[in-house]
Amino acid sequence: MEIRFNFKRFDASEHLKSYIRNRLEKIIKYIPDNNLFLTVNMEVDKFRHRVDVVLNGPDLHLSATEESEDMYATIDLVWDKLESQARKISEKNKGRKKGQKYPSVRMDTYSFADDNGKQPRIVASDRYEPKPMSVEEAAMQLENKKEDFLVFLNADTERINVIYLQKKGIFAVIDPGGEF
Repeated sequence: MEIRFNFKRFDASEHLKSYIRNRLEKIIKYIPDNNLFLTVNMEVDKFRHRVDVVLNGPDLHLSATEESEDMYATIDLVWDKLESQARKISEKNKGRKKGQKYPSVRMDTYSFADDNGKQPRIVASDRYEPKPMSVEEAAMQLENKKEDFLVFLNADTERINVIYLQKKGIFAVIDPGGEF
């Protein structure tokens, strides 16, 4: 992890820098990736002490700003905010484990051509794992593809949904087991 300190209108002591590093350890337990970049901007303006912290990493951006009359109190307030954000992201990602298998979907294509009075028959079959996405993302995917419908895993409900384009030009979603 790389840490960059920026000080405006004062010189920071090593004790202040080590205090920030110690506070950072509490946040890192929520973020397993060590490829992080932390920027700490501290400013003193008469009696106002301001701290801006930005934590960047792959697929991660946390930031917090606080000000008070004491630099250490300001740092504590900022780290509490960052810890809350990191905890929220960690809890959100617990349900989305890497390598999690999503249910596969079998798609059959039926032929309704009248073949001497026979029943409809399956002419093609396909199996795939739908990607987790929001309804809005699914609508954009369907717009880009020239298909009649799209089967996807709703990231909000974690259920298989189908989105299709109605004749009126509006999208409709089928959510089996969904509540009204």
